[in-house]
Amino acid sequence: MQGNELLSAEVLIAGGGPVGFGLAIDLALRGVSVLIIERHQTIQRIPKGQNLTQRTGEHFRRWGVTEAIREATPIPREFGNAGMTAYGSLLSGYHHDWFNRASVAPYYATTNERLPQYETEKVLRQRAAELPNIKVMTGWTFVAQQSNDETVSIEIEQTQGSERQTLTGRYLVGTDGANSAVRRAAGITQTTTEGHRQRMALLVFHSTELDQLLEAFKGKTIYNALGKEMQGYWQFLGRVDLNGNWFFHAPVPDDTSVEQFDFKGLVYRAVGAEFPIEFEYKGLWDLRLTVADTYHQERLFIAGDAAHSHPPYGGYGVNTGFEDARNLSWKLAAALQGWAGPNLLSSYTDERKPVFESTRDDFILRMINEDAKAVNNYDPDTDIDAFLAYWEERASGEDVDVTQYLPQISGSPLVLNAPHGQTSARGVHTHKAQPGYHLSPRALADGTPIYDRIGGELQGANFSLIAIDQPAELVSEFKRQAAKLGMPLVVIESELGGTAMDWEAKLILVRPDEYIAYVADALYETAPSSQLDTPTTDSTSRQIEDILKTALGYSA
Repeated sequence: MQGNELLSAEVLIAGGGPVGFGLAIDLALRGVSVLIIERHQTIQRIPKGQNLTQRTGEHFRRWGVTEAIREATPIPREFGNAGMTAYGSLLSGYHHDWFNRASVAPYYATTNERLPQYETEKVLRQRAAELPNIKVMTGWTFVAQQSNDETVSIEIEQTQGSERQTLTGRYLVGTDGANSAVRRAAGITQTTTEGHRQRMALLVFHSTELDQLLEAFKGKTIYNALGKEMQGYWQFLGRVDLNGNWFFHAPVPDDTSVEQFDFKGLVYRAVGAEFPIEFEYKGLWDLRLTVADTYHQERLFIAGDAAHSHPPYGGYGVNTGFEDARNLSWKLAAALQGWAGPNLLSSYTDERKPVFESTRDDFILRMINEDAKAVNNYDPDTDIDAFLAYWEERASGEDVDVTQYLPQISGSPLVLNAPHGQTSARGVHTHKAQPGYHLSPRALADGTPIYDRIGGELQGANFSLIAIDQPAELVSEFKRQAAKLGMPLVVIESELGGTAMDWEAKLILVRPDEYIAYVADALYETAPSSQLDTPTTDSTSRQIEDILKTALGYSA
């Protein structure tokens, strides 16, 4: 630190939405002090970011908010959390099930959730208030920043006033949305996908009659109507609760005016019937897909919509932002606490940017393009037989938007034994332990669920070594090498047995974010000498040191 600068907090976060608060909680649980700056005084009650994955449920578990999230959920779990897609209108008679996240539940330690973003944010704010190393300043806006080799200073001003302050931290993270002032201040450029700009409407309304019209679709919370005039863009209807509250996204002409446009007609055409509507909110937004060209610049980082922006298709937005937070949190803590390798912080971009690019290309754009092709090539009024054959094939096909959505970092420089790995949002769900993939929630030989053991205490920032039927000397050497590096490591020893056999591995190094850094002995046989020598040799010590140093970012 230079001069007489006072540290306001170790990490400054500009943007107090769910991603900002999630990051703050994760950092605080690692012993890091955090200060959040949020321009709004109150939570904005727009029901976006509702469809939360099982992986996000694991983040909630880590943050200690699972029960609070479930208590805040306005739709009972027994109602269901699936969706449907229809051709023409929701009541056309042509529809199929869609986006059933429950189909991948066995591969995660928690279930998926569904609640409005403002309810999620409320829970996270309440949790942050319980942690003494989190401070929050609402009603303040980020203005500018200046950094040096040790600190970053930011200037903030009152959103509804003229007072200014200067805050100082070790690092600054912008979670301040798609128009991120932090991103601009850092000089980080972004790339926009051409050919996919569309004016969109967001409507929030009340209608108990719509509940009655859609009574036949039991257990459905999201509804998508395909129309030729939409050219693949969604008319997307979602339940906020079971009390007649809804939100609706749909394409509109570029010159649409909130005051003059027939929004009721837009909703009626998508549903296929007219019914009473009481609008609570009418808004317009521009659909576009952008990604920052890097996610960090020296002591400045960006996460969530500040790093990547896309339409709310598939619920990927807030889920991706939460994953950004988990990835970045342990790396910032490692840098602050002195156990990070020289390339650990830069690996944040290496690991997260390709995942978003794959989410954009392999899921969001693929869905838009496939739906556009469908409405252009098949029409029940023109060729009913061809349409019915296509629709039956579509209805019986795999829900790849759920089953193949598996963010993984097998191409990361922090991952070992994945020579052909390619970091992506796409993968095949399996219990087998694979380098760069999420650890499946199996149970040890004594019946203990592994997610009750990895990472140590809830507040820990630990790596975990799962050692099944491993020599004591080998385990001791892992502990010794970790201690030399200052690496927080929990060792979980077990005999062979339980559902842990599904991992097909006896030695697994798990990162603080539950991704696998290293796997050995994949077939329950003696590890080949190319992986591990006799546990007492200098060669083994060097190999273990290399494994741990790679996971900590010492490799280029």
